[in-house]
Amino acid sequence: MAEISIDGTAISEIYKQMSTRNVAETQDKLAQAHVTIAGAGGLGSNIAIALARSGIGHLTLIDFDVVDYSNLNRQQFKLSQIGVSKVTALKQNILEFNPFVDITAVQTRVTFENFEELFKTSDVICEAFDDPTSKAVILQSAREIFSEKPIVLGNGLAGIHSANDIVTRKMRENVYICGDQTTAGVEGLMAPRVIICAGHQANMILQLLVNKIEI
Repeated sequence: MAEISIDGTAISEIYKQMSTRNVAETQDKLAQAHVTIAGAGGLGSNIAIALARSGIGHLTLIDFDVVDYSNLNRQQFKLSQIGVSKVTALKQNILEFNPFVDITAVQTRVTFENFEELFKTSDVICEAFDDPTSKAVILQSAREIFSEKPIVLGNGLAGIHSANDIVTRKMRENVYICGDQTTAGVEGLMAPRVIICAGHQANMILQLLVNKIEI
C-alpha cells in the first residue's frame, strides 16, 4: 500500500523534515509525552503552539471561553475565529502546522470536582489562567491529588517592563513558576511579555520531559 502523502510529499518525510532543527535525541521522549494545559488564552495558546512546534505528541487543551476581539492583541487566534471556543480554535491552528499532534480539546472550567479526571493522564500539568481563583484551584488540587506530577505555573507578565524580570523559579518539589510574580493584569496585557512568560513555561515543560532541568 502506498504511503499517504500531502501535496505529493510522504507523511514520514514531512515528519522527518519538521523535526530536523529540533534538539537531537529529544524527539522520541517528546513524541510520547502528554501535557495538559489549563487555559487557552494569552499564556496557554502560546505555550501550546511552542510545545506543538517542539514535537510534543499529546496535548490536552482546557478552557471554557470563546474567542473575542480583545484576545487578538496577544492570543494565537484569528478574526475568522471570533465566537469559536478557544480550545477548538487553538486545535485548528496547531493542526495547520503540525498534523502529528494528538489534541484533546475540552471546553469546561477546571474545578476541584473534575480536576482528577482532567489531569490523570498528563505527564506535566500546565497552569495558564489569568484568574487568581482558578490558579488556586489548580495548585491546591495538584498538590493534593497529583503531588508526583510536575506543575508549571505563570504569574506576573503584565505591562511594558523589562523582559529580564521574567524568570523561572522552583517553588518546591515538582512546582515551577514563571513570570516576575509582581505585575497584575489590571495594568494591561501586551503580546511581548505574555509571549516571553509563555516561552518560559514551555521551555520548563520541555526540560522536565527530557530530564534536563536547568534553572
